[in-house]
Amino acid sequence: MIADAMGTISEVSISDVFRADGPLEVALEFAVIWLGVYGMFRFLRGTRGAGVVKGFFLVAVALALVIRIFGDATDGFSRLRFLFDRAFNLLAILLVVVFQPELRAAMGRLGRAQLFSARRANASGLAEEIADAADFLSRNRFGALIVIERQIGVGDLEGGQELDAKVSATLLQSIFWPNSPLHDLAVVIRNGRIWGAGVQLPLAEEGTLSKSLGSRHRAAVGVTHDNDCLAVVVSEETGGIRIAESGKLSEPIPARQLREELLSRLAAQAPGFVVDRRGEAAP
Repeated sequence: MIADAMGTISEVSISDVFRADGPLEVALEFAVIWLGVYGMFRFLRGTRGAGVVKGFFLVAVALALVIRIFGDATDGFSRLRFLFDRAFNLLAILLVVVFQPELRAAMGRLGRAQLFSARRANASGLAEEIADAADFLSRNRFGALIVIERQIGVGDLEGGQELDAKVSATLLQSIFWPNSPLHDLAVVIRNGRIWGAGVQLPLAEEGTLSKSLGSRHRAAVGVTHDNDCLAVVVSEETGGIRIAESGKLSEPIPARQLREELLSRLAAQAPGFVVDRRGEAAP
């Protein structure tokens, strides 16, 4: 029944669709469609299968436009249109089945999004505490990895110990102190608080980074590749401090500049973080 209904809808030509409404209605509908597509991409961002879903969507839209436009202009492509209509319905169902874990993770992140959180992080204080901790860890050659979630939470986190603690330089220094039970993995900051420590993160693929960089740097790149977050990593070997964002690792950043670098990235990309014009905490 669904396939028959889709086949009936597909018989409506593009010219018939646009003839029914005026320019204002068409513009409004396009705006709604664009917002829906944009919202879907934002919703899927951060899942491991997000790239496949986006690629499938773009290919399907391109094929649909080509078949509809040329098929309506001529009498050809009838067999292709028939196969496309039936195959698309089947592939849509298969897509939901195959990517069920990713969609479930995306739903979980939607519930953790800043939009539904009454608590907004103070970017100035957060950057200050992380910078102080990173400075201490860098001078003492203590390795560290700190992940800062922004608008959308990080999915597929494994292991770790939930803390739900206030972010402070002293606590971060204690967590990454050598031989501490939680020092060897990552700290995740969510909604301006330390959500957990000793968290296992996905690693970037082999060959992505220089061989001189270790597993902490690979984890920083891996977790930021498909997630809306920042990762501050301190090298145990050199004491160098770097920031990973969108799957890219920065050059070493001097400790005295880390606060301003964090503040600019948090304020520019995460509206949920509060910063006044002077860069100080907003009341």
